[in-house]
Parts: sequence; structure tokens; C-alpha cells
Amino acid sequence: IQQLESTTEWDICIIGGGATGLGTAVDAATRGFKTILFEQYDFAKGTSSRSTKLVHGGVRYLQQGNVKLVMEALKERGMLLKNAPHLVKNQKFIVPNYQWWEGPFYGIGLKIYDWMAGSLGLGPSQFLSKEETLELAPTLEPEGLRGGVIYHDGQFDDARLAINIAETAAENNAVVLNYFPVTGLLKVNDKICGVKVKDSLSGKEYEVKSKAVINATGVFTDGILNMDNGKDHEEIIVTEIPYQVNKARLIESIADLVRDKQIEGISDIRDESSR
Repeated sequence: IQQLESTTEWDICIIGGGATGLGTAVDAATRGFKTILFEQYDFAKGTSSRSTKLVHGGVRYLQQGNVKLVMEALKERGMLLKNAPHLVKNQKFIVPNYQWWEGPFYGIGLKIYDWMAGSLGLGPSQFLSKEETLELAPTLEPEGLRGGVIYHDGQFDDARLAINIAETAAENNAVVLNYFPVTGLLKVNDKICGVKVKDSLSGKEYEVKSKAVINATGVFTDGILNMDNGKDHEEIIVTEIPYQVNKARLIESIADLVRDKQIEGISDIRDESSR
């Protein structure tokens, strides 16, 4: 807060203390920019602490043929495990096979996945017999099970990673403040030149001048955009789902989920009244 009060102008002001905002702060600070970040609640309180907790290379993207994306993701997965072993661990996954073609299809695909990871791979995929698959996952439906394929991906603590990124930003002279909601934008000649913020604990308000302001607020993006030009912009966040919830039911076991292949939830019937 002392730095906030003593600095007349910043190079970069970031709104939002999630993974995107904190990562941007590290990037800017390590490049030598005078950087400040404001978060209205706890760091990573929103989406950044509610992820799937997986650090994966994107098997489904490989199936789609997006090789470049998978290569990049696998590299980042390996680097994250190397740089933050206290946050990332090797997690095994089993793909059960119920159709004759699923064994070679998934098996060969995952061998390609292993090859693409190179030296940063977490372990080789393996073909499993029916007995081996049931031994590792006894809740699977045994009827019709032909075997499985086991492969490796990463699992991580997303909230702790965000805190570590915040610490890295601070170590590189960025100022990161939480419980400092942005209440407005500063403008000169209709150009944004800073933000208005409020210390939620003391109630004190500040006007912070900055050469650049970055909106990294995730689901709160539209709220910041509204401070700039009211409702005169295309909304980024969908506020309601234009579908009717037809039926849903509790999946009581993994076996039920595998057998059904899907969870019945939002139907494909559009709710005409929402149009």
C-alpha cells in the first residue's frame, strides 16, 4: 500500500487476481514494467480455483488433429511439473474399452500422445486386459468389457499455483493487492488512463494512474467494460442459458456413468420463451 501511495504513475495496471491476471503481472514485471494488480476478493477466488485440477496435453485435441496445441500443452505440462513439483503430480487414467475398435484406437492414439511429450512425458501408456482393468477400477461394468488403456497426465492444485504466481510477481517488484475492488476508470480525452480503487478493509479510496489498463476479470469482464462505455458493447459473458432443462438424474456409480456413456442434463430442446 505504501508503494501504491508513493507511485504517481504505473506502466501497467491489471484488474483481476486470477490465473490470467497474475500471469500477466509476472510477465510484465519480469520485463521491467512498473506493474500493479488489483483483486476485489481473494486471489484465485473465481474460476482459477474451480478448474478440473488437471494439467493435461489435451487428448481430445489430438483426436481433432490440433497437433500444434497438443505439443504446446504437453511442453507446458512437463515444465510445470519440473518447476513446481510441490503443486503438480503424475495422475494415471484408465480408458475402458467396450467395443472391439476402442483398444487399438485409444491405444495407438495414446502412444502418439506419449511420443509427442518426448522427454517431458510422465510415463508410457499401456494396454490392459479385462482382468487388469477391473483390478484397477473394480466399479466398472464388467459385462462387455474387453480391456482398457492406462495413460498418464498431470493433476495440480490450481489455487496454490495462483498464490505462487502472485509471490513470483511480488518478488519481481510488482505490487499485487487483494480486497481492492476497482470502482471506476480514469479518463483523459475519452482515453483510459487509470482506475479508481477502494481498500475494502480501511474504506480508503485511491485514483491510480497507469499507461495501460488490462481487464483480466474473467466472468466479471462485462462489469469493467460497463465502466468504460455503459452497455454500448457486445456482452462477453452469457447471463442465461437459452436451453430448457429437460431432465437430470443422479449417477450413483462410475459403472453407471461408463455404461450410459453420458449424463442426461440439459436437453437439446430450446426454450422458445427465452428468445
